[in-house]
Amino acid sequence: MADHFQQPRPDSAERQYPGVRVGEGYAVGHLDDLGSGDGFRKVRRGLGVTAFGVNALVRQPGYETKWHYHDVQEELYFVHKGAIEMHFGDGTSHRLGEGSFARVDAATVRRIRVLGPGETVYVVAGAAGGYVGHDGKTPQGM
Repeated sequence: MADHFQQPRPDSAERQYPGVRVGEGYAVGHLDDLGSGDGFRKVRRGLGVTAFGVNALVRQPGYETKWHYHDVQEELYFVHKGAIEMHFGDGTSHRLGEGSFARVDAATVRRIRVLGPGETVYVVAGAAGGYVGHDGKTPQGM
């Protein structure tokens, strides 16, 4: 049986991520394929996502982002490992542990503090333009 996986084209941005497997219409990879150590894992770039922005962040306890907001991009946060505390411009804060989500409007001022324990991994996806709706279809004969 032929290998249906292809390595990223050498002239593409994905060449930076040799562990990512690219096929016809898809890409798969592990968090470790997108980088190492503390900081951003460029999921959008590494997997070739074009419809929305998405990054994974790997941080140690005590790390804090700056206060920020966006012009148009709503964001969805998901805590995969560890915990974060989200602070909002209205003076509230919320602890988000493993498995937690937070949706934040573009104009909402926010800051994140990493709580741990140990390394924390959270994923942030952002987009503008609205919900597409259910558009899944079953291919004929499948």
